Amino acid sequence: MSMVVVGSVAYDGIETPHGKVDRILGGACTYIALSASYFTQPKIVAVVGDDFAQEDYDFLASRNIDLAGLECVPGKSFFWAGVYSNDMNDRETLATELNVFADFDPKLPAAYKDCPYLLLGNIQPALQRSVKDQMSGLKWVGGDTMNYWIADFRQELLKTISTWDFLLINDGEARMLSGENNLKKAAEKILAMGPHTLVIKRGEYGAILWRKDGHFMVPGYLLERVFDPTGAGDCFAGGFMGYLAGQGVDARSGNIDHNELRKAVIYGSVMGSFCCEKFGVDRFRTLTRAEVDERFEEFRAFTSF
Repeated sequence: MSMVVVGSVAYDGIETPHGKVDRILGGACTYIALSASYFTQPKIVAVVGDDFAQEDYDFLASRNIDLAGLECVPGKSFFWAGVYSNDMNDRETLATELNVFADFDPKLPAAYKDCPYLLLGNIQPALQRSVKDQMSGLKWVGGDTMNYWIADFRQELLKTISTWDFLLINDGEARMLSGENNLKKAAEKILAMGPHTLVIKRGEYGAILWRKDGHFMVPGYLLERVFDPTGAGDCFAGGFMGYLAGQGVDARSGNIDHNELRKAVIYGSVMGSFCCEKFGVDRFRTLTRAEVDERFEEFRAFTSF
């Protein structure tokens, strides 16, 4: 089963305690699609400028990512630059240049519109809703948001997520969206907003899968060295959704296998951990499915009792 991914394809400038790169392929849509490509075929919906390098286009295509929805227009691609603290738990944004992304109006190729799986990256809630409205026969739909949309576009966001199957946000965003400091109370309030499945990402501390009938906690994977955490949350989303799409999970059936959801969260954590091992998307240039499954089994071993 293929999945549609909507969001940004961009270039990043990144500085961590381990080094610095001035320009490297990035963007939420890029990370999600690369991560999901180990489980299913992602179909990208994004916009880039005419500065987008052929080698980056070729790299994405080499990962079996459908690029029919990657629009190229005159101008510069979205660019972000940031520097991380020594422990890499905090980062300072040095530049955010929207460029062609400022006028992003998602256009779905006809072949995308009957795709059963849709993951909406962190874009304006009204645009997220417009994409969903263009599709039919969806089995599983959801996505991401951020503090800016929660604070300044709250009603638009609530309208948008009310029809989603799942929402993926971090713990700070969950508290902000719900108005509750306690994560259990926060999850209960968010689930009442529409999504039947909620994943709260907690960075190095792992993630929690919430549903009305209970929750499932996943620890973070302990790396010997975190090289660059950029995109780790998006890779989590790609692994989570990609696995579900690959398994053909149907949220509309009313009979969701909770074990499949739990496996999806583990695969999300696995993909997020690999992302941190090199700058930007570079780990995905050599990562194999065998390595992914091996780390999944590591998770199984250290969480079994």
